[in-house]
Amino acid sequence: MDPLAALRRIAFLLERQQAPTYRVKAFRGAALAAARLPAGDLERRAAAGSLADVKGIGPKTAAVIEQALAGQVPAYLVDLEDRSGELAPAGQELRAALRGDLHVHSDWSDGGSPVEEMVVTAAELGHEYVAVTDHSPRLTVANGLAPDRLRRQLDLVARLDARMPGLRVLSGIECDINEDGTLDQEDELLGRLDLVVASVHSKLRSPAPVMTERMLAAVNDPHTDVLGHCTGRLVASGPDRGRPDRRPESVFDAAAVFAACAERGVAVEINSRPERLDPPLRLLRQAVEAGCLFSIDTDAHAPGQLDWQLFGCERAQECGVPVDRIVNTWPVERLLEWTHRDRGNPPGAAGA
Repeated sequence: MDPLAALRRIAFLLERQQAPTYRVKAFRGAALAAARLPAGDLERRAAAGSLADVKGIGPKTAAVIEQALAGQVPAYLVDLEDRSGELAPAGQELRAALRGDLHVHSDWSDGGSPVEEMVVTAAELGHEYVAVTDHSPRLTVANGLAPDRLRRQLDLVARLDARMPGLRVLSGIECDINEDGTLDQEDELLGRLDLVVASVHSKLRSPAPVMTERMLAAVNDPHTDVLGHCTGRLVASGPDRGRPDRRPESVFDAAAVFAACAERGVAVEINSRPERLDPPLRLLRQAVEAGCLFSIDTDAHAPGQLDWQLFGCERAQECGVPVDRIVNTWPVERLLEWTHRDRGNPPGAAGA
């Protein structure tokens, strides 16, 4: 097999299983180092046993390259594939109906890979569209995008969209919901984006009335398309092992918030990250009863995490989420019609 494809596949599977970052970087770094070599140099070095002399290629990654060039599936990859298996078998049917992912991060904020790598991986997974949604400026710990950086990213996204046949690259943001319920970005810029995910990242233990008013203000903002990970909970340690093992749910009036989402045509995110799985099943069922729209997203911070959509699909199927109310099962034309909707009469909202 192609040695670069083998290295990238290994990195993808390591990311998918939440392996330590240094292991992933070893294989992604080796793929980049191999790609930079002059034509034929990879083969010559493999034959001479000098691959490990190349900066960025170590003994393990050299063995992968040598075995791939010899026409074998590298042993390291075989072992990973055998141990990976299906992530969430019960979610496979719904995953087949999804056309894209609307919550994806890159190294422009707190992701680990360039936008280009995230986009290429989305295409390899069969997506028809993917939204680049890096953080907004208030979230400094995540290197959020100030307005000038977001403008530069918009140019990059437009260039990628133009050269990716078969995949629409959508501009977006995961916008912090400020304490007063406003969105953490300039209105002019929010109006230029294809999609806005609005999420609470601070003061998560505020009293229920305070959190409810904050979330209602954001849902009623004309720029909000998706309400991200609504409870903010953490049910396990994150892949960087730097996050707390657990974080309780925020408390808020779910009936009021979901009713507002349904009325305004704002989708409730089904966040697929294994340490989030947000909203909890009881709230997901409540949102279904309220008539909400939904978006099943990965909140991916690395290419391999784009496969986590299956976790959200499994939960959506368990709670009976109607497929036509999942916005990322829609063709891109319908999706963009929704994100540019008339907020006075949002298509797809409850009762429409």
